[in-house]
Amino acid sequence: MLLKTFGWSFVVTAVGLVLAVLYGGWTAFGIVAILSILEISLSFDNAVVNAGILKKMSAFWQKIFLTVGVLIAVFGMRLIFPVAIVAITAKKNPIDAVNLALTDKDQYQQLVTDAHPAIAAFGGMFLLMIFLDFIFEAREIQWLRWVERPLAKLGKVDMLSVCIALIVLLIASMTFATHAHQHGGAHIDKGQTVLISGIAGLITYMIVGGLSGYFEDKLEEEEEREHEEEEEAARSGKQRSAILLAGKAAFFMFLYLEVLDASFSFDGVIGAFAITNDIILMALGLGIGAMYVRSLTVYLVRQGTLDDYVYLEHGAHYAIGALAVILMVTIQYQINEVITGLVGVLLIGWSFWSSVRRNRAIAEAEGKAEAPDAKAEVSSGV
Repeated sequence: MLLKTFGWSFVVTAVGLVLAVLYGGWTAFGIVAILSILEISLSFDNAVVNAGILKKMSAFWQKIFLTVGVLIAVFGMRLIFPVAIVAITAKKNPIDAVNLALTDKDQYQQLVTDAHPAIAAFGGMFLLMIFLDFIFEAREIQWLRWVERPLAKLGKVDMLSVCIALIVLLIASMTFATHAHQHGGAHIDKGQTVLISGIAGLITYMIVGGLSGYFEDKLEEEEEREHEEEEEAARSGKQRSAILLAGKAAFFMFLYLEVLDASFSFDGVIGAFAITNDIILMALGLGIGAMYVRSLTVYLVRQGTLDDYVYLEHGAHYAIGALAVILMVTIQYQINEVITGLVGVLLIGWSFWSSVRRNRAIAEAEGKAEAPDAKAEVSSGV
């Protein structure tokens, strides 16, 4: 079961790590490995959401999402999107940007470094909005209650996430951006660039979120309509056309999943810029991670274990929040790549261990509750 589900991911991992060593030695190997772990940790909640929707779909539409969808996720968002970011921020033709990355690594690296304040502002705002919208939402299950409970109450204020994100952006544009480094080591005021890029990241998040919400509403409408027609068919004794309705619902599910996948791909791609500016290593690491997310989605659907580790989603979003802060700080200060990568891994590991402890505590409580009942049955039998 494990080999069947994760087989292709293991193959892609082996090939990707070998290519990393051939490309940049063992340092590149380490960076690709960290990027892979980062992508998996950041996208775990995406896999959980995908699995929850995929299990409602027919085998045909599951295959469509796990074949066509994974091609879009790996080659579209993990390969094309990083090139697009560099091309836009460095004002280069996409083809020239790719050629430059392959032929003149030093110049390409310098172009990316000069464009880093804009990239960091765009990505920092996008990631920050994901984290804020999560942390301000009231949830039945809370991980760090002393933090999440009061913030959930504050989240009742309309547009609070947007207001906080804009305040952070203004502060960053008036502090970090005023000392951002330019080519040659000179200092240049990039406040306007950071401000515009941050607003672009905020707008991108709102557009993606709006589209996801639209498709989710469409999905709910289709499910309600299907339920109503089932009841009507049952009353009239007629057999309705279930295939057409299932097709519509599955189509909206597919669109919703693609938009959702794109939104979660942003945080992985943007977060990768906090670890490396090398487009080749980025593509290898994120591609490996995306394959594991795909396999994990299939595994969760087949095993039905979506609710086993309830704090993992929290840990992933805290990692996103940490990356957002790191990206904003790197507008002026350089932070070690290893530290950046380990922050997300540690948060995910902590949330996983908390989930395990929670499961053990629940099992022990249930065992103690059953023990008196068993004694009572024995006593009554005697």
